[in-house]
Amino acid sequence: MAKQKLAKNTQEFDKRFDSGEDIHDLIDMSKAKVVRRVEKVRLTLDVAESLVAEIDEIRQRIGVDRGALIKVWLHERVKQEKAEKKSA
Repeated sequence: MAKQKLAKNTQEFDKRFDSGEDIHDLIDMSKAKVVRRVEKVRLTLDVAESLVAEIDEIRQRIGVDRGALIKVWLHERVKQEKAEKKSA
């Protein structure tokens, strides 16, 4: 099979993919990453009621689950700490 002409932009690529076109020749698999599921660990935290209330105000305003919001915050903080460690 002849190699397909590359898509000019992401919109064209998406259109070709959505139409069911075989796009395997358009993808550089040498740069593909395998995302593996990570084992989850359950944490239990004792937190002041007033802090939970403040978290709930924020999560309701932005429309997300409390646990999801806390996970995002933890992830952001870990990334920040890693960046600071690298620059030190």
